[in-house]
Amino acid sequence: MRTKRVKRIKLLKGEKFMFFLLILFGFIIMPTSWVYTKALLSETSIELERIESKINRQTKTNEALGMQIDELASIDNIQDIASKNGLSYNNSNIKTIND
Repeated sequence: MRTKRVKRIKLLKGEKFMFFLLILFGFIIMPTSWVYTKALLSETSIELERIESKINRQTKTNEALGMQIDELASIDNIQDIASKNGLSYNNSNIKTIND
């Protein structure tokens, strides 16, 4: 009975280097870049939340200031201030400025 000899395929230096690069890329570079990308995405998401919160606070402040402007610009308030300072209210002398 004859034993079969198994022929081993010899790899060239370039092929060994390519297999090394493939393993390096598959097991080290890809997971590292995946983690880096996820961390960058998380950081961007946190910054987005911070900016949205800041925008909401500024919107509420703007609304409150708009209400104060409307309150201070009311006819009753103008008449009260005018009478306290000894002035009379004359509608023909008032000019309204709109945005």
